Amino acid sequence: MPKLTINGTEIEVAPGTSILQAAESLGYEIPRFCYHDRLSVPGNCRMCLVEVEGAPKPVASCAMAAGEGMIVHTDTDRVRRARQNVMEFLLINHPLDCPICDQGGECDLQDQAVAYGYDRSRYRESKRAVPNKNIGPLIKTIMTRCIQCTRCVRFGEEIAGVTELGLLHRGEDVEIGTFVEKAVSTELSGNMIDICPVGALTSAPYAYKARPWELRKTQSIDISDAAGSNIRIDSRGNEVLRILPRLHEGINEEWISDKARFCYDGVSRGRLDTPWLRDEPGAKLRPVSWEEALTFVAGRLRKIRAKDMAALAGDLADLESVVALKDLMTQLGTPHLDCRMDGARFDPSSRANYLFNTTIAGLERADCILLVGTNPRWESTMINARIRKAWRQKKGALPVGLIGEEADLTYPVEHIGETAAALKEIIGGKHPFAKKMKAAQNPVLIVGSAVFAREDHGAIAHLLGELARKYDIIRDGWNGMNMLHGAAGRTGALDVGFVPQAPDARGMAEIIEGTRSGAVKALYLLGTDEFNARADIGWQCFVVYQGHHGDHAAMRADVILPGAAWTEQDGTYVNVEGRPQFARQAVSPPGEAKENWKIIRALAERLNIRLPYDTSAHISARIAADWPHLAKWDVLPDHTEIGAWDLKGEKGDLSGGVLASPVRNYYMTNPLCRASEIMARCHAAFPKGRDADSGSEDKTEQEAAE
Repeated sequence: MPKLTINGTEIEVAPGTSILQAAESLGYEIPRFCYHDRLSVPGNCRMCLVEVEGAPKPVASCAMAAGEGMIVHTDTDRVRRARQNVMEFLLINHPLDCPICDQGGECDLQDQAVAYGYDRSRYRESKRAVPNKNIGPLIKTIMTRCIQCTRCVRFGEEIAGVTELGLLHRGEDVEIGTFVEKAVSTELSGNMIDICPVGALTSAPYAYKARPWELRKTQSIDISDAAGSNIRIDSRGNEVLRILPRLHEGINEEWISDKARFCYDGVSRGRLDTPWLRDEPGAKLRPVSWEEALTFVAGRLRKIRAKDMAALAGDLADLESVVALKDLMTQLGTPHLDCRMDGARFDPSSRANYLFNTTIAGLERADCILLVGTNPRWESTMINARIRKAWRQKKGALPVGLIGEEADLTYPVEHIGETAAALKEIIGGKHPFAKKMKAAQNPVLIVGSAVFAREDHGAIAHLLGELARKYDIIRDGWNGMNMLHGAAGRTGALDVGFVPQAPDARGMAEIIEGTRSGAVKALYLLGTDEFNARADIGWQCFVVYQGHHGDHAAMRADVILPGAAWTEQDGTYVNVEGRPQFARQAVSPPGEAKENWKIIRALAERLNIRLPYDTSAHISARIAADWPHLAKWDVLPDHTEIGAWDLKGEKGDLSGGVLASPVRNYYMTNPLCRASEIMARCHAAFPKGRDADSGSEDKTEQEAAE
């Protein structure tokens, strides 16, 4: 390991460490524009110049590896003059529009021009102007500001897996652009805004909305999928103005998906902000007070037997509200509960059966991955990005197989087959991919939860068990069996047992069927917007809907109780790995909407049921008492203690249908997205993000948008 001296301090570093990295480990700041910790090193901005004794001129510290015996100086007169000259060149063509630039206040160029630049320019010639590029509805471009650092180009090629941006022309005519003018078709495009060190790429929906110092910053968790990406919600007053990523090496690193970043405007659109009540079937809903709504619900529920009641918890439900609803239903005596809105039927008795056991960061250790009935690019963008990272780290030597619909996953995939019969080929060693599974030291199997919504789920579970045993997917120190959910609230609901409470209790499909047959006479829906409730639920059933948007289920409800969205209340979400995380309240609920667990507790009082919590601290203590692991925020479960992976499958015939991904439209997966104007624009602009089956409808929307 080489030893070098930086500003008089000796340090020993790993081979290949750059001078810039070594200096920063000692606390010395070195300016940079093109260099980024997670991208390749181009060495083209030259802002990171340092002086190395014996070198004829200053060297770019980002591109120079630390060598044995080097003596480096980062703050000499020669280095300062070199940086000032570089900054002067960078500002030659840069427009003086900082007062109207959305990057103002958080701009690397501003900060470094003050710290390292001259106070005036010697350039008197006309400045160059570059035409703006149309690269989609999410990114606003002002390309005259661009300093050609190529961060966006490298991000697209290396992280996102798209090669649509590039450096065009040469010399003073060089510019960033698309080779053919088109929108940047990646679900990670918003991250280009974050890594742009100037105001060339800014957020189109956020344009001219606010300055960063005006915003209140709240740490929270993304609920657009089950990965649980860490985010920061920026708000002013009672309005969410933007969402940015927070660093979390174990989950999202420093990236987030476009859906997580831009669905925020859906929070304030189409909201339920007052209780509504339907006096009798077929009548119109009318607005009422909370007292009248809760009294009406309590009166109706008292007349219905416990065995004729049921409750469903939706995909965005926070852990506290799910626990409160379970406590209420338990007190009422009904066993008919479920949170698996996709209709999946797997055994939830062991956590290992429904967790992403390898963990997201653990995917980097994988040396062979088999995807079954899932499209991780649409179902969990950050997990897909982690698989791509693992593939790149192994220089393309990570084999990835897919059983199900063909999909572009941003890395090479060997399509094995569309039906579950392909599992038999792998188990029998008849397919060439079986040799790769056999040779793998850390094989990974990722199964989409929708696979278990099929009629032949038991037979598929049996085959998956055989596959795991044959290829040693589970062993000491390694668990490669993973279930991929798409719902932020589902893992937590499974953890607290919001599933059928008796062997003969009804699950999701049986509950819905029971509303039509008359077996279920009262149904409580907690944010359940994942199915067509108006068409599926029988009209003789009394339906209470608690949620924040007038989406599918609200149209069918007899009583609507307006709840808070995830930005409007404190709440716990357990991600797909089983990691509990806390989402903090950023803004207040609109109108008369209330926190969800408080609504359930108020209803319990009308039913003369005492739930043992009055404050958020009380309900947190109640969760910690029964499920201690859920009180350990941001702590991964100990996979040696969560039980063995055993879905209790049994031999049977396979139905032969395609193992399809449940996500048919990436930008319209939940009520927040469906209410979002930004997501609607993405829906129209990116046809690859939606299913071909809805092509005629989408074409109409595209024409309307144009």
